[in-house]
Amino acid sequence: MKNMLYYIMLISIISLIMFLYILVNYYIYGKLLAIIPNNRLWLLIYRITFIAVASSFLVGRIIERVNSGIVSGTIILVGSFWLGIAYYLFLFFLAADVIIFLLTFFHLVPGTRIAGTMLLRSWTFVALVTALTVFGHLNSKNIRVTTIRLDIPKQAGTLKTLNLVAVSDIHLGTLIRNSRLKHIIDTMNSLNPDIVLLPGDVVDEDLAPVIKYNMGDELKAIKSKFGVFASTGNHEYIGGVESAVHYLSQYGIKYLRDEKALVNNSFYLIGREDSSRFRFTGKKRKELQDIMTGIDKNYPLLLMDHQPRNLKDAYNNKIDFQISGHTHNGQLFPNNFITNMIFKKSWGYLSDGQTHYYVSCGVGTWGPPMRIGSIAEVTNIIINFKP
Repeated sequence: MKNMLYYIMLISIISLIMFLYILVNYYIYGKLLAIIPNNRLWLLIYRITFIAVASSFLVGRIIERVNSGIVSGTIILVGSFWLGIAYYLFLFFLAADVIIFLLTFFHLVPGTRIAGTMLLRSWTFVALVTALTVFGHLNSKNIRVTTIRLDIPKQAGTLKTLNLVAVSDIHLGTLIRNSRLKHIIDTMNSLNPDIVLLPGDVVDEDLAPVIKYNMGDELKAIKSKFGVFASTGNHEYIGGVESAVHYLSQYGIKYLRDEKALVNNSFYLIGREDSSRFRFTGKKRKELQDIMTGIDKNYPLLLMDHQPRNLKDAYNNKIDFQISGHTHNGQLFPNNFITNMIFKKSWGYLSDGQTHYYVSCGVGTWGPPMRIGSIAEVTNIIINFKP
């Protein structure tokens, strides 16, 4: 019964999203008619092109499930860019309509003058969105290293300092492939890490392109003294968590799934299952206190938890440092205002008593291959142990 209710709710949510997506595209379609020559041939070409582009992301994902290749990849690429383009066109046109409504309602500007600016307005918005798309795409590929330094007042075996490199939300798949992954790994290796953490969403959705382009071989190039550890994210679950973990584990990535590991007899590393686990499997992840059973809390305690929810959980269990990702800091401005409302910390460093947190902006993208108001980030955390 619970499973049936879950699927009914899931279908309802998907149907609502699709309905809203169709409405938004219909609204944009009507606005862009202002720049289309008023003859049958041009209108027919416009209608066919618009429908093809607006539906390409969904169509490409469906084709990818059947046969991942150049065709599905190209269609998904077009659809992914359209998601970002449509988002900004919608915002610009909606803002203009609200302003025009207020101007006409209060009789501040004659309606005839406003109607005469429609063509100019449409071309201006198309030009602005084109510029934003180019900038956002280039910005998404420009990897920045964020360095933070922490003091943990505990002894860590013979270690005095730990050079930790964390990369969340790589989203390997159709859009982020070998050359981009190599660039990410080269950036990581240039920091000479003692340990590398991948706190979720290593893969995007479908594992097929990851296998097809043998991206695992690239992952073997990561250099780290104590190894490469990962926790699951929601996208591992979307694409099939067991197959994703099995594949990546063959290439030197050690997944901690509600598990702990004593690293170099110096510190404990804990990895939590993603909080979306219940939604996909009907099984809850373990409570943090249960995972930590038997841990000697005199050691430094480091935690990977993909989604930065319930941060007090780490504080209550005396975790010294938690690394998370997931938010992308909204990825496209002004979405960061939304993520800031949902999460206590959408991006950056936070401390609460003895517990330090860092929420990474992520290094990859989901949907639009663009970042506006956010960065592609590799995080270098240098921890000094000072008992």
